[in-house]
Amino acid sequence: MIQIANAPCSWGALEFELEGKSLGYQQVLDEMVETGYAGTELGDWGFMPTNPDDLKQVLKRKDLKLLGAFVPVAMVDSEAHEAGVELALKTAGLMNEAGYTDAFIVLADENGSVDERTKNAGRIRPEMGLTDEQWEVYAEGAEKVARAVKEKYGMRTVFHHHCGGYVETPLELAKLMSLTDSSLLGLCLDMGHYAFGGGDPVEALEKYYDRVWHVHFKDYDPKVGRAAVENSYDYFKSVEQGVFCELGKGSVDFQSVVDMLNEKAYHGWIVVEQDVLPGMGSPKKCALNNREFIKSLGL
Repeated sequence: MIQIANAPCSWGALEFELEGKSLGYQQVLDEMVETGYAGTELGDWGFMPTNPDDLKQVLKRKDLKLLGAFVPVAMVDSEAHEAGVELALKTAGLMNEAGYTDAFIVLADENGSVDERTKNAGRIRPEMGLTDEQWEVYAEGAEKVARAVKEKYGMRTVFHHHCGGYVETPLELAKLMSLTDSSLLGLCLDMGHYAFGGGDPVEALEKYYDRVWHVHFKDYDPKVGRAAVENSYDYFKSVEQGVFCELGKGSVDFQSVVDMLNEKAYHGWIVVEQDVLPGMGSPKKCALNNREFIKSLGL
Protein backbone atom coordinates (compact mmCIF):
# COMPACT_ATOMS: atom_id res chain seq x y z
CA MET A 1 0.00 0.00 0.00
CA ILE A 2 1.34 3.41 -0.99
CA GLN A 3 0.96 6.11 1.66
CA ILE A 4 1.30 9.86 1.18
CA ALA A 5 3.39 12.24 3.28
CA ASN A 6 4.60 15.81 3.04
CA ALA A 7 7.77 17.49 4.28
CA PRO A 8 8.66 20.69 6.18
CA CYS A 9 10.37 22.14 3.09
CA SER A 10 6.89 22.64 1.61
CA TRP A 11 6.39 25.20 4.38
CA GLY A 12 9.73 26.95 3.81
CA ALA A 13 11.71 24.99 6.41
CA LEU A 14 14.85 24.46 4.33
CA GLU A 15 18.38 23.35 5.13
CA PHE A 16 19.88 26.59 3.82
CA GLU A 17 20.75 29.76 5.73
CA LEU A 18 18.12 32.05 4.26
CA GLU A 19 16.38 35.28 5.17
CA GLY A 20 12.80 35.07 6.30
CA LYS A 21 11.17 32.89 8.92
CA SER A 22 9.41 29.60 8.30
CA LEU A 23 6.44 28.49 10.40
CA GLY A 24 7.00 26.57 13.62
CA TYR A 25 6.83 22.79 13.57
CA GLN A 26 3.54 22.60 15.50
CA GLN A 27 1.70 24.64 12.89
CA VAL A 28 3.41 22.83 10.01
CA LEU A 29 2.43 19.42 11.39
CA ASP A 30 -1.12 20.57 12.14
CA GLU A 31 -1.50 21.78 8.56
CA MET A 32 -0.10 18.51 7.20
CA VAL A 33 -2.76 16.60 9.11
CA GLU A 34 -5.51 19.02 8.13
CA THR A 35 -4.66 18.66 4.43
CA GLY A 36 -4.68 14.87 4.46
CA TYR A 37 -1.12 13.58 4.91
CA ALA A 38 -0.13 10.56 6.97
CA GLY A 39 3.59 11.17 7.46
CA THR A 40 6.43 13.66 7.45
CA GLU A 41 10.18 13.93 7.20
CA LEU A 42 12.18 15.43 10.05
CA GLY A 43 13.26 18.66 8.41
CA ASP A 44 16.53 20.37 9.17
CA TRP A 45 18.13 19.43 12.49
CA GLY A 46 16.47 21.45 15.23
CA PHE A 47 13.26 22.19 13.34
CA MET A 48 11.47 19.49 15.34
CA PRO A 49 12.36 18.32 18.87
CA THR A 50 15.81 16.71 19.14
CA ASN A 51 14.89 14.71 22.23
CA PRO A 52 13.59 11.30 21.08
CA ASP A 53 10.80 11.09 23.67
CA ASP A 54 9.58 14.59 22.83
CA LEU A 55 9.73 13.87 19.12
CA LYS A 56 7.79 10.64 19.50
CA GLN A 57 5.09 12.31 21.58
CA VAL A 58 4.69 15.21 19.15
CA LEU A 59 4.24 12.90 16.18
CA LYS A 60 2.02 10.49 18.11
CA ARG A 61 -0.34 13.32 19.04
CA LYS A 62 -0.58 14.28 15.38
CA ASP A 63 -0.89 10.61 14.29
CA LEU A 64 1.96 11.12 11.81
CA LYS A 65 4.71 8.67 10.85
CA LEU A 66 8.31 9.83 10.53
CA LEU A 67 9.86 8.62 7.29
CA GLY A 68 13.33 10.08 7.12
CA ALA A 69 15.63 13.02 7.54
CA PHE A 70 17.63 15.09 5.08
CA VAL A 71 21.38 15.08 5.81
CA PRO A 72 23.63 17.33 3.67
CA VAL A 73 27.33 16.46 3.38
CA ALA A 74 30.04 18.06 1.21
CA MET A 75 31.13 14.68 -0.10
CA VAL A 76 33.61 16.06 -2.64
CA ASP A 77 35.71 17.16 0.35
CA SER A 78 37.27 14.12 2.05
CA GLU A 79 37.89 16.20 5.17
CA ALA A 80 34.13 16.69 5.53
CA HIS A 81 33.34 12.97 5.54
CA GLU A 82 33.80 12.37 9.26
CA ALA A 83 31.61 15.33 10.19
CA GLY A 84 29.04 14.00 7.72
CA VAL A 85 29.10 10.59 9.37
CA GLU A 86 28.64 12.22 12.77
CA LEU A 87 25.65 14.24 11.59
CA ALA A 88 24.06 11.20 9.95
CA LEU A 89 24.55 9.09 13.07
CA LYS A 90 23.17 11.83 15.31
CA THR A 91 20.11 12.12 13.06
CA ALA A 92 19.64 8.36 12.68
CA GLY A 93 20.04 7.94 16.42
CA LEU A 94 17.27 10.45 17.11
CA MET A 95 14.85 8.69 14.75
CA ASN A 96 15.87 5.24 15.97
CA GLU A 97 15.48 6.09 19.66
CA ALA A 98 12.10 7.66 18.95
CA GLY A 99 11.03 4.31 17.50
CA TYR A 100 11.18 5.12 13.79
CA THR A 101 13.57 2.32 12.89
CA ASP A 102 12.39 2.12 9.27
CA ALA A 103 13.10 5.78 8.57
CA PHE A 104 15.73 6.72 6.00
CA ILE A 105 18.74 8.95 6.11
CA VAL A 106 18.14 11.06 3.00
CA LEU A 107 21.72 11.88 2.09
CA ALA A 108 22.53 14.77 -0.23
CA ASP A 109 25.35 17.01 -1.27
CA GLU A 110 25.83 20.25 0.63
CA ASN A 111 23.69 21.94 -1.98
CA GLY A 112 23.95 25.67 -2.49
CA SER A 113 27.50 25.82 -1.14
CA VAL A 114 29.41 25.90 -4.46
CA ASP A 115 28.90 29.15 -6.36
CA GLU A 116 29.23 27.74 -9.88
CA ARG A 117 26.72 24.97 -9.24
CA THR A 118 24.29 27.26 -7.41
CA LYS A 119 24.43 29.98 -10.06
CA ASN A 120 23.89 27.52 -12.92
CA ALA A 121 21.25 25.19 -11.50
CA GLY A 122 19.15 23.75 -14.31
CA ARG A 123 21.80 24.46 -16.96
CA ILE A 124 24.87 22.54 -15.83
CA ARG A 125 27.55 21.91 -18.45
CA PRO A 126 29.99 18.96 -18.30
CA GLU A 127 32.97 21.18 -17.50
CA MET A 128 31.22 22.21 -14.27
CA GLY A 129 31.34 18.65 -13.01
CA LEU A 130 33.77 16.53 -11.02
CA THR A 131 36.99 14.89 -12.17
CA ASP A 132 37.34 11.12 -11.97
CA GLU A 133 39.41 11.51 -8.82
CA GLN A 134 36.76 13.73 -7.24
CA TRP A 135 34.05 11.25 -8.14
CA GLU A 136 35.93 8.53 -6.28
CA VAL A 137 36.13 10.72 -3.17
CA TYR A 138 32.46 11.65 -3.50
CA ALA A 139 31.28 8.05 -3.84
CA GLU A 140 33.52 6.96 -0.98
CA GLY A 141 31.97 9.62 1.26
CA ALA A 142 28.42 8.59 0.38
CA GLU A 143 29.17 4.94 1.09
CA LYS A 144 30.96 5.82 4.32
CA VAL A 145 27.84 7.56 5.63
CA ALA A 146 25.51 4.78 4.52
CA ARG A 147 27.73 2.07 6.01
CA ALA A 148 28.03 3.82 9.37
CA VAL A 149 24.26 4.26 9.65
CA LYS A 150 23.60 0.66 8.67
CA GLU A 151 26.21 -0.80 11.02
CA LYS A 152 25.17 1.21 14.07
CA TYR A 153 21.39 1.35 13.69
CA GLY A 154 20.47 -1.09 10.92
CA MET A 155 18.86 1.82 9.07
CA ARG A 156 19.04 2.50 5.35
CA THR A 157 20.38 5.50 3.48
CA VAL A 158 19.08 6.90 0.18
CA PHE A 159 20.85 9.48 -1.95
CA HIS A 160 18.88 12.56 -2.98
CA HIS A 161 20.07 14.10 -6.27
CA HIS A 162 19.49 17.83 -6.08
CA CYS A 163 19.92 20.97 -8.17
CA GLY A 164 22.58 23.27 -6.78
CA GLY A 165 24.84 20.34 -5.92
CA TYR A 166 27.30 18.08 -7.71
CA VAL A 167 24.71 15.40 -8.54
CA GLU A 168 22.08 17.22 -10.57
CA THR A 169 22.03 15.97 -14.17
CA PRO A 170 21.04 12.50 -15.37
CA LEU A 171 24.68 11.78 -16.27
CA GLU A 172 25.87 12.80 -12.83
CA LEU A 173 23.31 10.61 -11.10
CA ALA A 174 24.24 7.70 -13.37
CA LYS A 175 27.89 8.21 -12.47
CA LEU A 176 27.23 8.12 -8.74
CA MET A 177 25.00 5.08 -9.04
CA SER A 178 27.70 3.25 -10.99
CA LEU A 179 30.32 4.01 -8.33
CA THR A 180 28.31 2.96 -5.27
CA ASP A 181 27.11 -0.33 -3.82
CA SER A 182 23.45 -0.86 -4.73
CA SER A 183 22.86 -2.91 -1.58
CA LEU A 184 24.23 -0.14 0.63
CA LEU A 185 23.06 3.13 -0.94
CA GLY A 186 19.57 3.45 -2.36
CA LEU A 187 18.05 6.33 -4.32
CA CYS A 188 15.53 8.93 -3.27
CA LEU A 189 14.09 9.79 -6.68
CA ASP A 190 12.86 13.36 -6.69
CA MET A 191 10.72 13.98 -9.77
CA GLY A 192 11.09 17.76 -9.80
CA HIS A 193 14.84 17.90 -9.27
CA TYR A 194 15.38 15.27 -11.95
CA ALA A 195 13.28 17.27 -14.42
CA PHE A 196 14.96 20.59 -13.50
CA GLY A 197 18.30 18.85 -13.96
CA GLY A 198 17.39 17.97 -17.54
CA GLY A 199 15.97 14.46 -17.26
CA ASP A 200 12.72 12.54 -17.63
CA PRO A 201 11.56 11.30 -14.20
CA VAL A 202 9.56 8.43 -15.71
CA GLU A 203 12.66 7.15 -17.49
CA ALA A 204 14.65 7.50 -14.26
CA LEU A 205 12.08 5.51 -12.29
CA GLU A 206 12.22 2.72 -14.84
CA LYS A 207 16.04 2.77 -15.03
CA TYR A 208 16.72 2.85 -11.30
CA TYR A 209 13.62 1.20 -9.90
CA ASP A 210 15.51 -1.47 -7.95
CA ARG A 211 17.44 1.28 -6.15
CA VAL A 212 14.46 3.59 -5.59
CA TRP A 213 13.72 3.03 -1.92
CA HIS A 214 12.10 6.42 -1.35
CA VAL A 215 10.11 8.75 -3.63
CA HIS A 216 9.65 12.52 -3.60
CA PHE A 217 6.79 14.02 -5.60
CA LYS A 218 7.81 17.47 -6.81
CA ASP A 219 6.71 19.11 -10.05
CA TYR A 220 8.78 21.27 -12.39
CA ASP A 221 7.58 24.33 -14.31
CA PRO A 222 9.48 24.47 -17.62
CA LYS A 223 8.45 28.11 -18.15
CA VAL A 224 10.38 29.09 -15.06
CA GLY A 225 13.19 26.82 -16.20
CA ARG A 226 13.41 28.75 -19.48
CA ALA A 227 13.28 32.05 -17.62
CA ALA A 228 16.15 30.84 -15.45
CA VAL A 229 18.25 30.33 -18.57
CA GLU A 230 17.26 33.65 -20.14
CA ASN A 231 17.78 35.66 -16.95
CA SER A 232 20.63 33.68 -15.36
CA TYR A 233 18.70 32.86 -12.20
CA ASP A 234 20.59 31.08 -9.49
CA TYR A 235 18.99 28.11 -7.72
CA PHE A 236 17.28 30.20 -5.04
CA LYS A 237 15.88 32.71 -7.54
CA SER A 238 14.42 29.82 -9.52
CA VAL A 239 12.72 28.50 -6.39
CA GLU A 240 11.45 31.99 -5.58
CA GLN A 241 9.98 32.23 -9.09
CA GLY A 242 8.11 28.94 -8.62
CA VAL A 243 10.22 26.44 -10.55
CA PHE A 244 8.72 23.79 -8.26
CA CYS A 245 5.04 24.42 -8.90
CA GLU A 246 1.97 22.66 -7.55
CA LEU A 247 1.67 19.03 -8.61
CA GLY A 248 -0.04 18.67 -11.96
CA LYS A 249 0.83 22.19 -13.12
CA GLY A 250 4.29 21.34 -14.46
CA SER A 251 5.86 18.89 -16.85
CA VAL A 252 6.19 15.75 -14.71
CA ASP A 253 3.99 12.88 -15.92
CA PHE A 254 2.77 11.79 -12.49
CA GLN A 255 0.10 9.45 -13.87
CA SER A 256 2.79 7.38 -15.58
CA VAL A 257 4.85 7.45 -12.39
CA VAL A 258 1.91 6.18 -10.32
CA ASP A 259 1.05 3.57 -12.91
CA MET A 260 4.61 2.23 -12.79
CA LEU A 261 4.72 2.23 -9.00
CA ASN A 262 1.45 0.29 -8.91
CA GLU A 263 2.59 -2.10 -11.61
CA LYS A 264 5.77 -2.86 -9.68
CA ALA A 265 3.87 -3.16 -6.38
CA TYR A 266 5.73 -0.34 -4.67
CA HIS A 267 4.86 -0.39 -0.96
CA GLY A 268 6.82 2.60 0.29
CA TRP A 269 5.88 6.19 0.87
CA ILE A 270 5.46 9.09 -1.51
CA VAL A 271 6.58 12.36 0.06
CA VAL A 272 5.27 15.58 -1.46
CA GLU A 273 7.83 18.37 -1.59
CA GLN A 274 6.98 21.73 -3.03
CA ASP A 275 10.06 23.69 -2.01
CA VAL A 276 9.36 27.30 -1.13
CA LEU A 277 11.54 29.93 0.51
CA PRO A 278 10.72 30.94 4.11
CA GLY A 279 7.55 33.04 4.22
CA MET A 280 6.77 32.42 0.55
CA GLY A 281 3.34 31.61 -0.86
CA SER A 282 0.43 29.78 0.77
CA PRO A 283 1.84 26.41 1.91
CA LYS A 284 -1.36 25.02 3.42
CA LYS A 285 -3.40 25.79 0.31
CA CYS A 286 -0.72 24.25 -1.90
CA ALA A 287 -0.54 21.18 0.35
CA LEU A 288 -4.29 20.70 0.01
CA ASN A 289 -4.19 21.15 -3.77
CA ASN A 290 -1.29 18.71 -4.04
CA ARG A 291 -3.13 16.11 -1.96
CA GLU A 292 -6.25 16.49 -4.09
CA PHE A 293 -4.17 16.06 -7.22
CA ILE A 294 -2.66 12.82 -5.88
CA LYS A 295 -6.15 11.58 -5.07
CA SER A 296 -7.05 12.18 -8.72
CA LEU A 297 -4.26 9.73 -9.60
CA GLY A 298 -5.93 7.06 -7.48
CA LEU A 299 -3.85 7.41 -4.32
